Amino acid sequence: MTCNTLAAQEVIAVADTTVLSYNEYLGLVKEFHPVAKQAALILNQAEANLLKSRGSFDPKIDVDYSRKKFKNTEYYDILNATFKIPTWYGIELKAQFEENEGVFLNPQLDVPQEGLYNAGISFSALEGFLINDRMATLKQAKIMREQSKADRDLAVNKILFEASLTYFDWVRTYSQVLVFDNFVENAQIRFEGIKSSALAGDRPIIDTLEAKITVQNRFLELEKARIRFVKASLALSNYLWLADNLPVELQPGVVPDIFISEEIDTSLEIAGRPLSDFNIENHPKLLSLQFKLDQLNVDRRLKANKLLPTLDLEYNFLSQTPEETQSFNTANYKSGFVFSVPLFLRKERGDLKLAKIKVQDAELDLSLAEITIKNDILGIYQELDSYVLQNDLILNIVDNYSRLVAAEERKFSFGESSLFLVNTREQKLIESKLKQIDQQNKFYEAKAKLFKSLAINPENL
Repeated sequence: MTCNTLAAQEVIAVADTTVLSYNEYLGLVKEFHPVAKQAALILNQAEANLLKSRGSFDPKIDVDYSRKKFKNTEYYDILNATFKIPTWYGIELKAQFEENEGVFLNPQLDVPQEGLYNAGISFSALEGFLINDRMATLKQAKIMREQSKADRDLAVNKILFEASLTYFDWVRTYSQVLVFDNFVENAQIRFEGIKSSALAGDRPIIDTLEAKITVQNRFLELEKARIRFVKASLALSNYLWLADNLPVELQPGVVPDIFISEEIDTSLEIAGRPLSDFNIENHPKLLSLQFKLDQLNVDRRLKANKLLPTLDLEYNFLSQTPEETQSFNTANYKSGFVFSVPLFLRKERGDLKLAKIKVQDAELDLSLAEITIKNDILGIYQELDSYVLQNDLILNIVDNYSRLVAAEERKFSFGESSLFLVNTREQKLIESKLKQIDQQNKFYEAKAKLFKSLAINPENL
């Protein structure tokens, strides 16, 4: 995927210029551009969500204390301290200490004077056993963390793609400036020659006017090209930032590297990537959609589990002397259960139906994205092959027009041609060179589109 660029001898050296290479430019964009930094925050946000969801399984200490005293009478003094450890399958381990006393204490709260200890377990036997809100949230957070990596790569890829197009346009406008600068010089040299010949009486004076008009037209085109280059430079400045989030203003003496065909492949890491080696399964866009589908499947399983009745069981061993392990036995216990079931399950059935629809929608998005990416990549590879051929053709056209101009100038120097024909030939040469520059720019853009379609996040920038 290479093409011929403008010949080196055609480039007019510009004094006091600094070349900003394409690779260096992309490296600055990836490291300092705000959008690139925001892409890194995607992963940080996913890590924070994962940490938050894991907090649902953190051990917890609850202390419930209340006391009532009125007219020197202690109505009640109740202390209930609980230590809970949530586990994965809806099971909760619990240790508790109760110490209650008072004249008007509820009889069911009576405990020994030293207090009462209990250790037990509670769990959901039906709904919430295989999956519950806490488990689903953690699973989705883990999936989201992996999805965030793919989303980060997509975000970085997008900003580098947009930055690349801006750089290519910068190269295009600068190349146009060089072309017109070169032909302004040619027109001036020709004008001075014709002027000298006219003064010597070898040529009609009218030829000097025509030559002067040509010089003025070349200067006009050069000025237009210069303004386009200035605007392209300002557009490029939008992608240049410093480490402390301050934008960089591109200085007038900074110019692009116009010989970047090979550097593009290396910088975008598309060199040596034939179509046959492309593995669509690892495409970040498809990975992101697959992770989204996985999250929706977790939600669907949770909604299906909500159709089950609720049966919460609890069993606790009681003891006055917790330091003696044998004191915890089945003779002293506290147990219970809670059972409930909606009669029609309309809400639960509706939630499950919506969850299934979301899964089907995500599956269709994934299938559509897969075929779209495949066709885009196939089309771009064919487009690149065509541009290689087109660039060779336009190069030959430019070369032939250059020969025509050189031949016409030679004939003009012998008095066998007119200045009009020389200018006409030269104008065609200029048009062909501008067309060559535009053709090169399209070729570069096609490479950038391949980079975007492959969704590459360059590692070596």
